Order: sequence, then structure tokens, then C-alpha cells
Amino acid sequence: MLAYSGKGQFVTESIDFATLVSGMSHLLAVSISKKVEFRTHFASDMPTVKGDMTQLRQVIMNLILNAAEAIGERAGVLTLSTGLMECDRAYLDSAGRQFGAKEDLPPPEGSYVYFEVSDTGSGMTAETMERIFDPFFTTKFTGRGLGLAAVQGIVRGHRGLIEIQSEVGKGTTFKILFPAGERKRRLALVRAGGEAEPETWRGSGTVLLVDDVEAVRAVSQRMLEHLGFDVITAEDGLDAVETFRKLAGQIACVLLDLTMPRMDGREAFQEMHRLHPDVPVILCSGYAEVITTRGFVEQGLSGFLKKPYDLHELRKKLHQVIEKPNARQ
Repeated sequence: MLAYSGKGQFVTESIDFATLVSGMSHLLAVSISKKVEFRTHFASDMPTVKGDMTQLRQVIMNLILNAAEAIGERAGVLTLSTGLMECDRAYLDSAGRQFGAKEDLPPPEGSYVYFEVSDTGSGMTAETMERIFDPFFTTKFTGRGLGLAAVQGIVRGHRGLIEIQSEVGKGTTFKILFPAGERKRRLALVRAGGEAEPETWRGSGTVLLVDDVEAVRAVSQRMLEHLGFDVITAEDGLDAVETFRKLAGQIACVLLDLTMPRMDGREAFQEMHRLHPDVPVILCSGYAEVITTRGFVEQGLSGFLKKPYDLHELRKKLHQVIEKPNARQ
């Protein structure tokens, strides 16, 4: 809801946005039906974008998965593009009215970095398009619907815009625009106060991956396998604890979602830690670390990953927890 209102807590940095989109597209491709042709067109020499890396990943993930769902199990095409365009006042005002931009803070004229997600899915009626950013409206099953509302809030918070084109039976295109920053330069791998990322590090052994969202499990499993791990998955805390009880001696680490049905991450962690306190557990959540891990560290939590995370962050955290246990958290 904070993302929807545009008042979420952002950690702003200069982001190589084109590389971010490209990297996430490769990871999310595993979640798309084999019947869908996934095409990409990425511009070169793109400027950076000032923004929150985690929030922008959420936007990319939501739109790609929504496009895949719009096509469903039919044959179709999903196209992901990036580019740079000059936006004048007339274009910005037109896109802003469709997007619902705030009149007291209009986006500035100038250069905009964009990414565009197009699908050949079912498309939307005019009535649906008018309501897609409503947090209480969804065309999906009960319990869904905040995805595009959160996207709207995140884009607003970054002073960006969304342009939408859709036709019933032909598909939908979302174009997300953000004010361009400086011309792209190689961004340092060393963050302030941190160590260089062990880019060549690979692990071994088995990771228990726990998440109730199938797409998240698929993407995370692919990253873990890329890093050299065998992966066992569980879809909720109860399933995870039962698996852990049987196989704890074989598990090198647990990646544990916080919010799940039947048994949540907090209860699952407490039971796992009681059974085998030496097995490291990394908690994963879309909420801020300071809120999520309150009370966990004292109980022996090994680390935290803010969702959605990328391969770089996953590698770094696993390296800290498995290879450098004294550097946890």
C-alpha cells in the first residue's frame, strides 16, 4: 500500500537500468510458458536512472509476469524493449492524464529512459483500462490485484510515467518512462561501506528454497542452480519444516519467505532453528529489513534478502552466510 501511494521508502542510487532489465528478463523467462516466444530489443549506451533498485525490479517483474499471464497457455509473443526518447510537454501531459500523474508535480520535459512490455494476449476493454490501477480491482482470482497499483505508486515515486495501449483480442503494451540521468558508465561493484562482490564464487550442496509463489520459486531456483547448488523447494512453512526435519543433514542453507499460508516464515524459522540450529537460514521479504528481522537476529537468523533480489545480491549473501559465517547479517 505504501508503494501504491508513492510514499514507500526508496534507497536512491544511479542504476544501469538497461542492464537491470536485461538481467531480469533472462531470469524471468523461465516462468513463461514454452509456447510463448520471448523477444528482446535492448538499446545500447543508455543513460542511468536515479532510483531504488529493489522497487524498479518489482515493476519489471510485475509487468513481465502480467504479460505472460495475459497470453496464458496459448501460443503468443512477449516483447521486451528498452530505449531513450525526448519527451515534450504535450506528450508528458497526455501520458500523465492516462497514468493519473499528480498535477502538482508534473514530470519535467527532457530525456527519458523507457522499457516497454508488449504481449499478444487477450487485451483490455476501455472499462478495464480505466480501473487497472485501482488497488481493489482485479481480473484475476481473489487475493490478487495490488500488482499494477504498486507499479503505479513506484513509478510516481520516481517521477516517471506509464503509457498504455491495448486492444481486445490483439494484446497490450506498457511503456514505463523514467527521467534519464547521466550517460552510462561502468558502475562500481563495491557499494559504500561494503566488500567487492565475489563475482566468480560458486557454492555447493543443497539449498531448501521456501516460497508460496510459483514464479518466485522458479526464478530463485534457476539462480541457485546457476551458482552451483542443488535445490529442494517447498511452497509453505509447513511443507518446509517437514522437508527440513527429514533432510536437515543434507541442507547447506535455507532461503525462507516471510509471508506464507498454513505456517509463516517466523514460525517455520523457529521450528527449524529448534531442530538444527547450525543450519543457516536467510529470510526473504519485500518488507524493509529493519521491520522484517525485528526479533529474528537474536534467535539466530543468518541473513536477510529484500525481494525481489537479483543474482548479484543472492551470490553475495550466500557467500557471506556459507563461506563467512562470522560476517552474517
